[in-house]
Amino acid sequence: MRFPSGGCVHKKENNMKSFPGLLLLTLFLFMISCTTGQHIRKQVSELLAGDSVFANAHLGVSVYDPAAGKFIFSYQDNKYFVPASNTKIISCYAGMKYLDSVLVGLKYVQLDTALVLIPTGDPTFLHRDFSKQPVADFIKGLQGKTYMATNHWGDEALGRGWSWDDYSDYYMAERSAFPVYGNLIRWFQEKGKKENPSYAGDTVDLFVYSEPEVNGKVSFGKVEKGAAFNVIRDRDKNDFTIYEGQEQHAEIDIPYVTYGIETGLQLMKDSLRTTVLPLGGNLQKYWFDAAKPVYSQELDSLLKPMMYNSDNFFADQILLMAGMKLTGELRTAKAIDTLLKTDLIGFPDKPKWVDGSGLSRFNLFTPRDMIWVLDKMKKEFSWNRITGIFPTGGKGTLRSYVGENGRLYAKTGTLTGVLALSGYVITKKNRTLIFSVMVNNHTQPTRVIREKISSFLKYLIENY
Repeated sequence: MRFPSGGCVHKKENNMKSFPGLLLLTLFLFMISCTTGQHIRKQVSELLAGDSVFANAHLGVSVYDPAAGKFIFSYQDNKYFVPASNTKIISCYAGMKYLDSVLVGLKYVQLDTALVLIPTGDPTFLHRDFSKQPVADFIKGLQGKTYMATNHWGDEALGRGWSWDDYSDYYMAERSAFPVYGNLIRWFQEKGKKENPSYAGDTVDLFVYSEPEVNGKVSFGKVEKGAAFNVIRDRDKNDFTIYEGQEQHAEIDIPYVTYGIETGLQLMKDSLRTTVLPLGGNLQKYWFDAAKPVYSQELDSLLKPMMYNSDNFFADQILLMAGMKLTGELRTAKAIDTLLKTDLIGFPDKPKWVDGSGLSRFNLFTPRDMIWVLDKMKKEFSWNRITGIFPTGGKGTLRSYVGENGRLYAKTGTLTGVLALSGYVITKKNRTLIFSVMVNNHTQPTRVIREKISSFLKYLIENY
């Protein structure tokens, strides 16, 4: 895959002098291709020149035609940008490349006196979106002493460059070797009319509860008139403050503190009535080599919600699982280093890559990096599989982009001041183009920038 600087490049062929008809056809195609390129350049120029939306922002755009093997437009596509959740494209590639079609949810080895479980980082265990739980069924059937080993875990619960004050928000669940319930607590508020009031004005029954229950203190904060139901967790422990809301029915997901595998083992014991103890010593290599797998969910049933809903937790755990398959360790940095030295060594601009989700502002990729990995994905995996995993226009996180189904398959990326969109677009002439648009340091409403990018994609669909 070559990376020209843009514009129309044509090679003169001497043998065409004897074929005037063919020469005229070639000149005609030359004029069409250059005109198309000029139109695209004009479209992007209109995004830039004199437009207050992008006046003070950084913009990179790249459009690649894989059938022709060339770029039809590039603007600052070799510049580095914070990609936000476009990082999930690379995590998705790693999962598709290295993980089995059915996830290994757990490994185990039978010793003379006990059973040792080896967690794989599978985020689907007791997750409410997965009704079938083969790993839970396996654990419920265990007899005798059972331990869980985690010395192959080598990460922090929160990633480098994550916003520290988002720790209590659903989208920043902690990473762990043994996730349970998606490392989230779901809190519910139910209000009803009180049937037997004890005094005048005592008319409302209020119920607040969580699924699952987690050990920790619960208190109630000051009630604000007209406020929505909310729950705030203490930063370092599983203590929760409940704020009553005006809603009759409300729910909210809050990450819990994992304490390694401690909270997960406690929640599993409460749910499955099975006790698993943390292994005091180290996991022996021959145990690891002899361990047998317990399978859980189909891989693509995890990749699809990761891409459709931009699920940060799934993305980070998928990268950890791919890393374990490659290196035998649950360590994000080691997974990334190994991938960049092997399958992803061909990035045109060496990225700075630190997590699987894109939550970190330390991530830096160029638009043509995104083009390269999307093209690699298209070459290595079936188109049906890709379009079954990526959301299409008007669906999932693409609900605000190009509503015409089947013309757009892409991944969004959004942080404060950051908006990115990279993926595939199918034109009315049935050409599949790979594109990447990255905007950093903008101060405009996200909706306005989405509209600009969407109109640019519509232009590609209609005119190329």
